[in-house]
Amino acid sequence: MKEEIDKCLEVLNAGGIILYPTDTVWGIGCDATNEKAAAKIFELKSRSESKSMIILLDHTSRLAGYIREVPQQAYELMELSDQPLTIVLDGAKNLASNVIAPDGSIGVRIVMDEFCSKLIGRLRKPLVSTSANTSGEKAPSSFSEVSDKIKSGVDYIVGLRQRENISNKPSTILKVGRGGEIKFIRR
Repeated sequence: MKEEIDKCLEVLNAGGIILYPTDTVWGIGCDATNEKAAAKIFELKSRSESKSMIILLDHTSRLAGYIREVPQQAYELMELSDQPLTIVLDGAKNLASNVIAPDGSIGVRIVMDEFCSKLIGRLRKPLVSTSANTSGEKAPSSFSEVSDKIKSGVDYIVGLRQRENISNKPSTILKVGRGGEIKFIRR
């Protein structure tokens, strides 16, 4: 695992994009503070930049570095969830502008995956995570479902868990407003 993380860090720090396993589906990722790297992902996915991407963090203690005011409910939901949970929060900061939604919000997930957590910890920045598919297509739950277009469009493919045939699904997505109101976006 260390060699994979080292290679990913080399690519991410150079502004590249990676194809990697997450705690949900296979994802395409980059340094979430690098606007040019994020633009490469939008282009590869044929995705409009008006549709924001989510970021992954390794621990809730890092939320305050990227969200102006984190509602207490968000911390509680993230810490108590035993399933991958993405929470959309207002007031994104210190991220590439094209990663943030037009309304200033960002989807954040605290990863439950050991590889992702260690990678983010070593990167010391959030990692963009978006499903490894062209916009509008089904998200790949296994590496074998990732298209050749996506595989050839990234700078590095993580060599872990490629033979697994686990039927993972995307995370649940909730929006938590500053006043604590909660709205389901995807179950």
